Amino acid sequence: MATDLRLPPLPVPRTAQATNVVSSWMRAGAAPEGAEAHEKPERWYRVLWLTGVDYFSTLGYQPGIALLAAGVLSPIATAVLVAVTLLGAVPVYSQVAARSFAGQGSIAMLESLLHGWKGKVFVLVLLGFAATDFVITMTLSAADAAQHAVENPVLKPYLEGHSFAATVGLLALLAGVFLKGFREAIRLAIAIAIPYILINLVVLGFGMVEILGRPELFRNWTGSLEMHGDWAALLLASSILFPKLALGMSGFETGVAVMPHVEGTQEDATTPTPKGRIRATRKLLLTAALIMSVMLLLSSFVTTLLIPAEAYAADGPAAGRAIAYLAHELLGNFWGSAYDVCTIAVLWFAGASAMAGLLNLIPRYLPRFGMAPLWTAYRRPLVLILFGISLLITWIFDASVEAQGSAYATGVLVLMLSAALAVALAHWGDFRSRAGLVARAADLAKCGYFWVITGVFAFTLVDNVIGRPMGAIIGGCFVLAILVLGGLSRIQRATELRVSEIQLADEGTAELWRGIVGRKVHLVPLRGTTEVERKEKAASLREHYKIEGPLAFLHVNLMDNRSEFLAPLTLHMARMNGDFVITVHGANAVANTIAYLSELLDPVSLFIGLTGDNLMSQAVRYLLWGEGEVGLMVYKILLRYWDWTVEKDDVRPRIFLMSEGSEPSFSWGQSNWGKGL
Repeated sequence: MATDLRLPPLPVPRTAQATNVVSSWMRAGAAPEGAEAHEKPERWYRVLWLTGVDYFSTLGYQPGIALLAAGVLSPIATAVLVAVTLLGAVPVYSQVAARSFAGQGSIAMLESLLHGWKGKVFVLVLLGFAATDFVITMTLSAADAAQHAVENPVLKPYLEGHSFAATVGLLALLAGVFLKGFREAIRLAIAIAIPYILINLVVLGFGMVEILGRPELFRNWTGSLEMHGDWAALLLASSILFPKLALGMSGFETGVAVMPHVEGTQEDATTPTPKGRIRATRKLLLTAALIMSVMLLLSSFVTTLLIPAEAYAADGPAAGRAIAYLAHELLGNFWGSAYDVCTIAVLWFAGASAMAGLLNLIPRYLPRFGMAPLWTAYRRPLVLILFGISLLITWIFDASVEAQGSAYATGVLVLMLSAALAVALAHWGDFRSRAGLVARAADLAKCGYFWVITGVFAFTLVDNVIGRPMGAIIGGCFVLAILVLGGLSRIQRATELRVSEIQLADEGTAELWRGIVGRKVHLVPLRGTTEVERKEKAASLREHYKIEGPLAFLHVNLMDNRSEFLAPLTLHMARMNGDFVITVHGANAVANTIAYLSELLDPVSLFIGLTGDNLMSQAVRYLLWGEGEVGLMVYKILLRYWDWTVEKDDVRPRIFLMSEGSEPSFSWGQSNWGKGL
């Protein structure tokens, strides 16, 4: 049986204990470290409604936004939207599902394509816009749900003039549910989304009956279209208006995020690529797009012909609730109220889905980058922070659905643009690596197609930003907050050990390592790698210090991408004239690696040189590239780790910080460690 050549990891440092009731309550609800949820997957047509509760909820406000933006051109502009959805968004996210099947979406694809700090910053920017998308989903959905409640004839006498308070109340209810503990339930999504779709079909069906019974409505509409020119002019005008309707494409990122819930085939468990789950997810995406396309086309046609312009104006009774307005007009207040209840439920659950998405998204990326503040480890502080942000956004936009549409569209379009870009780059990589003329030609054609889609989404995003810059400003604020908080967290966590595991190179290394563990050697990190440099250092140390026993020279080789926060190391050992040579590859920071190996090796003494260079430049080099003043940082890292552990002082190594000439600059031993330099 093969020997496991991995060294046992150091114990994870414990965090400070809660000091009061509030602190204990805030820390409750965090998942056990290393634990992962293993939920039973469901058939794709059941998970569809988990995606749809976000995607389909836009029917609550999309027809009203389309009427306000396009007027009589709303059905044609919606047809352009549907074409972009089916020919652009669906193919893009089908590729995302195939290439990012763990549910991390397009952000993970771009992370794998872009490396180093540039890639990290780019991913953080995307996370900022993803946060914009999800937070505005909560605030916009709550605002629209409140508007439906305020305009309901039964509730209007009590809520009229209090839409802002109603929105805040719904957001508070959402936060309260997550503070207590909330899990996305597919059954609940089915129970909410299916009745919502059915009641929309009923209302729109009655609307079509009304239109068929009044032929003059269609004639008036076509007459209004003729005033805008021929069909070429209509299509051009509708294409220009299309960016204002882009909210109708929201929900695709959620579609790939729920992939872990989708049941695949038995073969998926034995293959690296779960093709069964990918096929099922593609069915989910296409089915959701087809359902939404039919609903959007039907709703835009019915609302355009039946709702007068003054009703869907900014302060009109149909503003932000076009189908609900028709439900009350065509079916009466009883069924109209039933429609309002279904709409409020689906909009609230869309906000819940967005909150759950953020609670999964933020801890998934930021801790891996070393850029997660301490409170992201706990659900309740994160929920409170997100609730505070949602209140701020609601106040800025005064709980207006139309006003928040720009920020929502910006977040959606940035994610869709990033997905299209990731897919185009992936196909370009396939083209460059593929062998065979036919296969390369196919990859080139696919690459060209997805670059065209990327261009469409880029145009849509730019047009949206130019026409409604507030969305980009809000998104930029989210990006800035993530960068600043992430940077501060990276600085605070810089003195962690930052080693995920150590793999020994061979059996000989394993045998040598076992022979020196446990206060049997003196550890000497050394930049030089030649035998001459090691001999000179050994002679100098034995001249200036009373050393009994062998030395273990440590050479640390850094990886190319030092933006990674945790690194797996490979360790090789050899003998040299009675001493030992330890060579480590794959490190992301010299000081952290030395500290980690020192704790594993438990040497008698640790000798580290000091450079004496400018400390500010050394700090920057350490934070960005893992270099800098190694000696001082090893001391700080070990001191922090020792504060976390419960070992006695007399089992810790003596540490010597030396000048370039090997004379001792600072030292502390077993009896006075931790008293400072």
